[in-house]
Amino acid sequence: MAIVVRIPTPLQKLTADKGEVSADGATVQDLLQDLDRQYPGLKDRLCDPNGRLRRFVNVYVNEEDIRFLKQESTPLKDGDEVSIIPAIAGGRDA
Repeated sequence: MAIVVRIPTPLQKLTADKGEVSADGATVQDLLQDLDRQYPGLKDRLCDPNGRLRRFVNVYVNEEDIRFLKQESTPLKDGDEVSIIPAIAGGRDA
């Protein structure tokens, strides 16, 4: 199963500067495992020690936020597109 994964710029140093990679998995959790197998250290940046996505990491499957689907258990199929989006915080003082 080939799934296209969009990698955010801050993590591309772990994917040899690739903005898009291919990975396999029946669920988002399986996909994260495969990504870490191919690009060691990537999962550590995305998940906490319990294997759950960190709260500042947003994952979309075909433009749908997995928080409103089945989270890490969201099923995947051949041809799906997964986007990893780090949350952005900040602002300025008034």
